[in-house]
Amino acid sequence: MEERTTSCYLVNRTDESVQAAVTSTKIGPLQSGDVLLEVSLSSLNYKDAMAATGHPGIVKNFPHVPGIDSVGTVVESQDDRFKAGDVVIATGHELGVERWGGWSENLICPGDWLVPLPDGMTPEESMILGTAGFTAAQCVSAILDHKILPEQGPVVVTGATGGVGSLSVALLAKLGFHVHAVTGKTEKHDWLKSLGAKEISGRELLSAEKRPLLKGEFAAGVDTVGGDTLATLIKKTHHRGCVACCGVTGGAELPLTVYPFILRGVTLAGIDSAWCPDDQRAEIWKKLASDWKLDDLDQLKVPLTFDDLPNAVDEILAGKFSGRGVVQIAK
Repeated sequence: MEERTTSCYLVNRTDESVQAAVTSTKIGPLQSGDVLLEVSLSSLNYKDAMAATGHPGIVKNFPHVPGIDSVGTVVESQDDRFKAGDVVIATGHELGVERWGGWSENLICPGDWLVPLPDGMTPEESMILGTAGFTAAQCVSAILDHKILPEQGPVVVTGATGGVGSLSVALLAKLGFHVHAVTGKTEKHDWLKSLGAKEISGRELLSAEKRPLLKGEFAAGVDTVGGDTLATLIKKTHHRGCVACCGVTGGAELPLTVYPFILRGVTLAGIDSAWCPDDQRAEIWKKLASDWKLDDLDQLKVPLTFDDLPNAVDEILAGKFSGRGVVQIAK
């Protein structure tokens, strides 16, 4: 069988440190059900940044290639659903975590992990969205499934300048909701307004509060932070409201009583993007290419090359990166 090599952003651990470099390495062979892609674009997510620095909670084995998102063209397929020349999206599952990810010119993954690039969406748009956009869309779906309507009141988005947060702001605004964005970055207020935010507050809006219930101010929320921020948001949610949560940058603990749930009927919807059922995954991508298609996605794009990644990784881990990093893979 022909031996394959690929250029990739390879992360390795020594006894002293974690090192990352662009290098050429062997890949393959394909197993039953696998598909070989020529990757054109990937993206930069918080999980990728953790993988790129060797975080033990993300990377179990070294060497490793980060990249939980990729879009590319099928080169060879052991899955009858895909043929050479098909353009497909690969997101979530074990990509960039248990298995090598999209920061590589070639990628091998199971066909079950692929979604055809939907009509109405370009490869670049798919990576501006990436897992962040897919997660934001799941959060919005949870709110809509709970029968929350725009006339019921404001919807809060925490961590609003991040990937999931900014795309949640844009999606909710497109669907007619009054979006109240929460961010600690005052310099990004005008940018958030351009995405559709009607109100913007600092993090103090949802600072830690010991009382078990607070005045209901919001119909729903998208939380990307966790910890005290999520707890206070739940306490401030209206009767029969819904909060979708998907992040832990502010902590994994939830200091909360059951009162918001049993006295107000608030729903806490957990969003798991990596293992979203395949039929739902395909449906969400179709919505993002049609009814939920966002205008001016390019304003969110931060173009990156392999050379840019070390600095971008540091920025996203320090909370200084805004927008959606799109990594050019194909030369």
